[in-house]
Amino acid sequence: MAAPAPTSDSPPALEFVDVSKSHGAVRALAPLRLRVPRGETVVLIGPSGCGKTTVLRLALGLDPPDTGQVRVAGAALDARNVRALRQRMGYVVQEGGLFPHLTATENVTLMARHLRWPADRIAERLAALAALARLPADALGRYPSQLSGGQRQRVGLMRALMLDPELLLLDEPLGALDPLVRAELQDDLGRVFKQVGKTVVLVTHDLAEAALLADTVVLMREGRVVQAGPIAELVHAPADPFVTAFVAAQRRPLLDGEGAR
Repeated sequence: MAAPAPTSDSPPALEFVDVSKSHGAVRALAPLRLRVPRGETVVLIGPSGCGKTTVLRLALGLDPPDTGQVRVAGAALDARNVRALRQRMGYVVQEGGLFPHLTATENVTLMARHLRWPADRIAERLAALAALARLPADALGRYPSQLSGGQRQRVGLMRALMLDPELLLLDEPLGALDPLVRAELQDDLGRVFKQVGKTVVLVTHDLAEAALLADTVVLMREGRVVQAGPIAELVHAPADPFVTAFVAAQRRPLLDGEGAR
């Protein structure tokens, strides 16, 4: 299931070229330049309303940019190719975004059945993904309301990977889970990302989660990239006072707790 290794002249998996987006009078993205290299995990982080989810929606073609161009594997995303390019992406949201009237199996295989994959191919892929996501076999026949939060998220990840996409987009996938389940799934996501070799763009508010999963952390504020690089650079070489304040705010609860003890 691993993706082929990129060559030196390969275009990035995802690229934003001077992209801006506004919702009425509210600017969600200032002119944004962002490159996501093939095979890397890039984590978008920042305060609420900074534009993280807007980046994913534009990448999926759910919203058009006001200016600039979104490119997927070098191809400019537009109305003519959005459906074809969307099939090369997998999308995971909080709680998995599952259809409540479909079983886990039906949720995972929905697009494959729509594309008329042969039954044996679907069954083989389903079994491989269940093993990869560590979903118990008896959960496959259950409806979302019969699954735990962690199981729903595993099903959502399986559905996103079903068509073997080149690009995996995740929007706060673990935000609604309790800390123990979240920690377990963070470890599992890191393992899955390495095993499948996909390009990943993940949105989170959690700096520790970003540190665990990211090759590159992109800190955003008011629709702009403030700093992008390895987590160590944000912590030890902040680009401006906002980076320092953001990192300190994320670390403060732990430090306060240690002080209280």
